[in-house]
Amino acid sequence: MVGWKRNLQTVIRQVGRRVKNSHISTANYSSSTRNLESPFSQGYLQSLLRPSYSSRPLYHHLQQLGISTSRQLQASEEPVSSPLSSPALLGSGKEEEQKIIPKRQKVQAVLKSIKQSPKKVNLVAALVRGMRVEDALIQLQVTVKRAAQTVYRVIHAARANATHNHGLDPDRLLVAEAFVGKGLFGKKVAYHAKGRS
Repeated sequence: MVGWKRNLQTVIRQVGRRVKNSHISTANYSSSTRNLESPFSQGYLQSLLRPSYSSRPLYHHLQQLGISTSRQLQASEEPVSSPLSSPALLGSGKEEEQKIIPKRQKVQAVLKSIKQSPKKVNLVAALVRGMRVEDALIQLQVTVKRAAQTVYRVIHAARANATHNHGLDPDRLLVAEAFVGKGLFGKKVAYHAKGRS
């Protein structure tokens, strides 16, 4: 998994450098065609010292190119409603009586009475914390742990709740929290020998 991340980071760096260099070269060309004055004049030197590329971060350029990462989603956009949500949820067909249903920002799923160690399940839950839901499900499918199946079921149920019950777009969902508590612990009789006579 680390290998493909390293390759992806190098590709992103190369794309960023090319975008940066193209901005610099176009700005230098435009400034050289505009300035017909002496190359030693003060305005010409100030234009060379001033950075001509835009000061936006790299992920803005990647979003303009149509490349998105799992960590950087456009926060300014509103979540898109699913085409599977029925118009009957919005009310009757009249425009004046339609009420806008507020969309939830967080959707959760809870699985109780898991017959596994909470420490082991927490290790797998920490693996997918902060990922996109699609990336997390793919990661859990290839993880060779018994706890991965349990976490997969819960994330899959949370995605289904978000798309069908709340009309959220499944491609824009993130795993914000994933944790396991100890829960109820049933006491059992310890019938093993204790070394006493």
